[in-house]
Amino acid sequence: MANIRELDPGASPLNYLGSELRRLREAAGLTLADLGGIVFCTGSLISQFETARKVPNVDFLERADIALGTGGALMRVWDLVKRSGLPAWFHEYVRLESTATTIYTFQAQVVHGLLQSEDYARAVLRSAGPPETLEERVAARMARQRVLSRAVPPLMWIVLDEGAVRRLIGGVETMRNQLAHLLSYRDDPRVNIQVLPFTAGEHYGLTGSFTLLTLDDSPDVVYSELYQSNHVSVDPQAVSARSLRYDHLKAAALSLGASADLIARVMEDLHEQPSESDQRTVA
Repeated sequence: MANIRELDPGASPLNYLGSELRRLREAAGLTLADLGGIVFCTGSLISQFETARKVPNVDFLERADIALGTGGALMRVWDLVKRSGLPAWFHEYVRLESTATTIYTFQAQVVHGLLQSEDYARAVLRSAGPPETLEERVAARMARQRVLSRAVPPLMWIVLDEGAVRRLIGGVETMRNQLAHLLSYRDDPRVNIQVLPFTAGEHYGLTGSFTLLTLDDSPDVVYSELYQSNHVSVDPQAVSARSLRYDHLKAAALSLGASADLIARVMEDLHEQPSESDQRTVA
């Protein structure tokens, strides 16, 4: 039997999306299994969407809109969900990122949001806000990644500090999958990943992570992640200073091939460690 959990639609955009999905399905006279058969997923998964226990992806919502004849109502709610998961000050940066032609970034602590797996993103965001908005924040981060599947995606070049590759985020299995996700871009000319090794010593990224965006019809943008604040600037001097730092970081980092080899070695080392499920089985 499906788990019936009453939602307060006004509590959050994700709750509203779940309640709307249930309302539209019931109005169409469909059971969870009926709708699942039409949109090619299980009724139990749809139940999790309707109870806001899991965030639906865009493909599901597009199929559900067609199946339920909503005229795109669910996708319109999705736009609300993904915006709600972002701090207000970050909206403008995300808008610029979505239209960028190049994205150059140095990441000192974690993998850049555009290349995070869903479970890794969830682990990163868990400590960054209230638990009741976690799934909305994860949904917002996953929505940002659609920029990489544009008809003409941006050129992305990422320099990752070795600590970001080795830091165990979300447990062994989550980190294995994240590293595998990075390696999936190995042959993609639009996504280039370099690792800045510990042996580089002091470097030009010690002040924190930052991202440079190039846009067609607007000035270049620098987004800096600082200890107590983040900052977006189009000041040419700030952009130029960060561009110089980025050039130094790329030069100090391992080559693309050597970086991929290091990521693969770290992933192999993790395969020698028991996952959380393995540990539970042993226990």
